[in-house]
Amino acid sequence: MTSETTSLDPAEKVDLWRQRYFEAQTGADEFVLGEHGEEGLARWIEANSRITADLMRAQRPEGLSATDHFMIRMQRQLLLYDSDVSVEPQASGTVLRNAECGILRYRKKAARAGVALAFKSPCGYCQKLNTAIANRYVEPDVKVSCELAGDGCTWRAERPHAPGED
Repeated sequence: MTSETTSLDPAEKVDLWRQRYFEAQTGADEFVLGEHGEEGLARWIEANSRITADLMRAQRPEGLSATDHFMIRMQRQLLLYDSDVSVEPQASGTVLRNAECGILRYRKKAARAGVALAFKSPCGYCQKLNTAIANRYVEPDVKVSCELAGDGCTWRAERPHAPGED
């Protein structure tokens, strides 16, 4: 190791933040599962969803609905990992299509490099956690759901009836 200090370029910083976050999340997952099993994981999802929903309430920009804020957060989270994401406004709500999940791609790459993963796939955990966050955060008349498909998913935030329908 040299005593010279060099700066990381922006792309290196992004990759390093992803790696550090991934390492921390993997360690937390492994600890919770190892110490407390599936019941502990369910309790962690409940605690994490409560904490995140509270933070989102405090951070929600004025004039933005909780539902829109949640969907924007989902989109931005997926874009952090270069996911192939599109958002489609519809009469009943919003559809976020994640055609290729960068988080899943990142984890597959880590697994090929020999990283031990707590979950074979992060999709079930992501779906449970973010659905629990939505249930605590979005407006009561909005239903948020997720459908897994291949290496991606589709998130829907919909009202039972579009505005103006009886």
